[in-house]
Amino acid sequence: MTANAQATPHATRVLVLNSGSSSLKYQLLDMADGSRLAVGLVERIGEDSSRLAHTPLATGGTKREITERIADHTAALQAVAAELAADGLGLDSPELAAIGHRVVHGGSRFTEPTLITDEVLAEIERLIPVAPLHNPANITGIRTAQALRPDLPQVAVFDTAFHTTMPEHAARYAIDVATADAHRVRRYGFHGTSHAYVSRETAKLLGKDPSEVNVIVLHLGNGASASAVQGGRCVDTSMGLTPLEGLVMGTRSGDVDPAVIFHLARNAGMSVDEIDSLLNKKSGLIGLCGDNDMREIRRRIDEGDEAARLAFDIYVHRLKKYIGAYYAVLGKVDAVAFTAGVGENAAPVREAAVAGLEELGLAVDAELNAQRGDSARLISPDYARVAVAVVPTDEELEIATQAYALVSA
Repeated sequence: MTANAQATPHATRVLVLNSGSSSLKYQLLDMADGSRLAVGLVERIGEDSSRLAHTPLATGGTKREITERIADHTAALQAVAAELAADGLGLDSPELAAIGHRVVHGGSRFTEPTLITDEVLAEIERLIPVAPLHNPANITGIRTAQALRPDLPQVAVFDTAFHTTMPEHAARYAIDVATADAHRVRRYGFHGTSHAYVSRETAKLLGKDPSEVNVIVLHLGNGASASAVQGGRCVDTSMGLTPLEGLVMGTRSGDVDPAVIFHLARNAGMSVDEIDSLLNKKSGLIGLCGDNDMREIRRRIDEGDEAARLAFDIYVHRLKKYIGAYYAVLGKVDAVAFTAGVGENAAPVREAAVAGLEELGLAVDAELNAQRGDSARLISPDYARVAVAVVPTDEELEIATQAYALVSA
């Protein structure tokens, strides 16, 4: 693949691939109007119980499912290609302009969508030590797609790219500089495609250009992160070297005293791998109350479950701390935007996160907050100095938009 590869003239479709360690999410979009032609998911790759769920939106077809062993990512993408071809949307279509890949960690080098070359792929591989769970799967997806369509531009869109605008005083940790530089230790941030999309959509909701708006974006899913966006540029974010830092998440602890790690190693006899597993997979909401589904936690709270109540209160307390911190970082805030699974659907979380911050100009209208919808909307009363918004994220559209802009430039 050469660095000057371009889309075929008049080709407007982009296939977006999000490769996990045992899964492959995909969407086919037409950038002529931003419409989705097909969406799907292959899960449990490599297991006997693999499943492919495919929905052809262009033809108005119903979801199709295949449940059979899918050995690896190559077989998964071949199965996806077959499903797309059955709908007349095959990967050999001249209307396909590019394949856009979500890549979790781009380090400090990749600050924008990048055409994938051998050199770029080698750099993504070099970043595996700081993204051991994510980058290997992303690389597998890239190589698989390259093998199927070696002639087609492949574009990497990095979760970390949006956060590379952070000033050094926000990105640096206060540790020995030589050690930090030698081992690439700094705050990178994640969920960047979501934060970029939501901050722009929030500005649009306010009727302003992104350069005129300061937004605190709260991406609250099983993974959760906050960002301070000043005039369209990220100036701080809660996730750091890895996605572990920051907010309380579904299974991740978020912020802890680093000495907790030493304490557990010395006094509990836990290995580094055991502590890593504890903080990433057995902490957060699931560690506090045994559930990482906010709907189930709220149901338990309604039934008087004290463990669920405490988990919810800890979750909201951390969230409120970051809202206050990023308010201070920005100096002036035009909006706080909630997004992702919890942010878009859990009205009690939004209400509790803003409660008590009236002196900062924040408030939620109970009736507006209770309403559900698929479009961006304000949930703050008219008198509030700071808008509070619910903005559904669309990371696939953001990846497709960036990939298409690059190859059609």
